[in-house]
Amino acid sequence: MGSFKAIFRIIEDSNCPLYNRDESFVLTEKALTFPRDRESCLILVREMTQLLFQLMDEESAEGGAQSRIYTCSGCTGLIKFARIEDEEHDSLPETSLDAAQKLLLSKISASSLVKAFPAEQVGKFIHCLTVQVVPAGSYIIKKGAINEHLFIILSGEVSVEDENLKITSLREGEVCGEMSYFGNKIARSSVRATRPVRVASISGDDFGRLMAAAAPVQLYMARLLAERLAMANTVRTREFDACMHGRIKEMAPAELFQIFHMHQKTGSLVLELSMGTARVSFREGCIINATYAGMRNQDAIFSILAEKEGVYSFTVGLTPQEMKAAEIGDFMMLLMEGVKRVDEENEAEGSHS
Repeated sequence: MGSFKAIFRIIEDSNCPLYNRDESFVLTEKALTFPRDRESCLILVREMTQLLFQLMDEESAEGGAQSRIYTCSGCTGLIKFARIEDEEHDSLPETSLDAAQKLLLSKISASSLVKAFPAEQVGKFIHCLTVQVVPAGSYIIKKGAINEHLFIILSGEVSVEDENLKITSLREGEVCGEMSYFGNKIARSSVRATRPVRVASISGDDFGRLMAAAAPVQLYMARLLAERLAMANTVRTREFDACMHGRIKEMAPAELFQIFHMHQKTGSLVLELSMGTARVSFREGCIINATYAGMRNQDAIFSILAEKEGVYSFTVGLTPQEMKAAEIGDFMMLLMEGVKRVDEENEAEGSHS
């Protein structure tokens, strides 16, 4: 029989004063190796010595030790640990850092992402990072392209953009690339260096292995993703509100009404049309008031839908009185009736020409 070696990973930590969950230690017939920079627990040494003979007997008798969960007898706390394969132990880099990696750690130690990692995982995370310099104006991530990395900004500033819409700026210590990492690896936004930046990147595969072993990182990334989604949606909504002005010939009244209804907008649509100014009020996408050329409500809507020239603008918000007003009718019924009348008038005009 060859030399004996067993690797154990801590799967549960209940107030152990020395060791943490996901740390590992190695038992051979000659030594017990504890996690790096961790003290030796004499209680655990005694118990592992007894376990050594048990496991060696099992391997001799059965050709392999049985898989089970072990528990230390404990002191002020206790741990549970299980035997793992060599490949699992070697799947992530060792945590010893060279001078350059220690300098990198000092620069990003204040990052919220780094702080989320358990102390025993930080070294592994640093080992996986690659540093690069991105010139001003260049893209770190391009919308629509495949992105398989997460990035931490080491210095400089980047702009997160959706086409010509700026969503936010990110600076030292902040993370980008999480949207595509948790999606289908297709970037939903672009990240562009507004001035020269240094970034540290980690591949999605390496980050996934690290995150799987660190629940605090999973929680951090879930919160970050939710915050970024909310931020992007808020900016896009504001942009939608701000850009709602144009000409009727480019977007007919029926299309405008459907957009406001679909997005559940609240505010006033003002149109300058052939017979004067028209105003349509929406509350959460429903029409509650309409006026045009002396006409009100449904009649005003039907006349507005027939217009083909003019300009429009939308203003967010209603008065307290308007917020309490009743709808003037079912939105889809109004729209369908109005479009039907427009079609009939067009047919009538065609038959007379």
